[in-house]
Amino acid sequence: MLATLNPSPPAVLDPAPQGDTAPMTADAAFKSDFLRTLRDRGYIHQITHPDELDAAASAGVITAYIGFDATAPSLHVGSLIQIMMLRRLQQAGHKPVVLMGGGTTKVGDPTGKDESRKLLSDADIAANIASIKSVFAKFLTFGDGPTDAVMVDNDEWLSKFGYVQFLRDYGVHFTVNRMLAFDSVKQRLEREQPMTFLEFNYMLMQSVDFLELSRSRNCLLQMGGSDQWGNILNGVELIRRVDHKPAFGLTTPLLSTASGAKMGKTAQGAVWLNADMRSPYDYWQFWRNAEDADVGRFLRLFTDLSLDEIARLEALDGAAINDAKKVLADEATRMLHGADAAKAARAKAEEAFELGNTAAAATSEDFVWAGETGELTKRTAEAIVKGAGLAGSVKEARNLIEQGTILINDVKITDPKTSYERTDGAGEGGLFKIQKGKNRIVWVRPV
Repeated sequence: MLATLNPSPPAVLDPAPQGDTAPMTADAAFKSDFLRTLRDRGYIHQITHPDELDAAASAGVITAYIGFDATAPSLHVGSLIQIMMLRRLQQAGHKPVVLMGGGTTKVGDPTGKDESRKLLSDADIAANIASIKSVFAKFLTFGDGPTDAVMVDNDEWLSKFGYVQFLRDYGVHFTVNRMLAFDSVKQRLEREQPMTFLEFNYMLMQSVDFLELSRSRNCLLQMGGSDQWGNILNGVELIRRVDHKPAFGLTTPLLSTASGAKMGKTAQGAVWLNADMRSPYDYWQFWRNAEDADVGRFLRLFTDLSLDEIARLEALDGAAINDAKKVLADEATRMLHGADAAKAARAKAEEAFELGNTAAAATSEDFVWAGETGELTKRTAEAIVKGAGLAGSVKEARNLIEQGTILINDVKITDPKTSYERTDGAGEGGLFKIQKGKNRIVWVRPV
């Protein structure tokens, strides 16, 4: 459990090491339903003032927020854990605030970046926010009630500050020593990558966001990924020093798959949440293709299934774990795209698999992997596409691949001479998944 921060800090945020606190332990004792749920489902990485926050969450409704910058027309799966944490907050009887970063997007969060983000126009930011907004309604209930979610835009207050006013009001509370000690700055400088003065101000702007929400909405808690820990601490300490009010911070672990890949990234790019950027079928397939070791963790984080049911599914082994993956895909897709879309996606996947078996048998003579000596040989992507019956000739297959319309085992292929061993099949039973465009899928069993 993290150490409680000094309740009587000085007026200026002095330098302090970020590693002076430990991650939250799995057996931390909480009284509030909210923190118990976060603990049991694996959301908590670090937390400030845990006893105070637990007492506040037990005593009544608390308000908490998470910020989302609008750098693209859609959020992706990497942001889903934050959205789910707001959902857990509301399910526990508290009030979520979705903070859209109309102001902070103009600067760009330098955290984890080696170069400055591309600066977007005001029109682009507004368009991105408008596109992103609809996703939150799938996970949260918005309205005017005491626990209904609200959405605000930090451009409402950040853009009203004059430069001198901002420095006089808030710059006096931060030291450069302190700011240089934070990982988002220190790691960038250690890699000898330049950081603009514009980006250097991002953490001040995020701190002011928390202060503004504390004053206007009595917001007690800021949540985010563990890479935001330093920025969140600044806001917590600013409120406690300037307004002498309670404020808390909580972060989630940064997610990666069991094999170490970044969550939400695939060979085809980001797994977007907007349906017009990633179809419900492709979204279902993303979860269906989860690694075996990730199934239980993902079920706890990204579905509303009970912990008992998740434990049962997680205990499945062998080929049966695929049933748990289908449940994960069903539940995750239903939550984002609705029950009908999830049902249709699963039906389409199962139909493709069944048709694939038929296609494999029908084209098996054209899909022999044995050479004249009977030894296994490599086959090229163009030969595989032709053998799967998706092209009438090798030349046609080559053209399809060069046009970028072919995926083999869910990876887009652009080189017709890409080679595969017979054992490279990624599907159940060693099947190769060959996809042409968005809808034509054939599963082929090498013989």
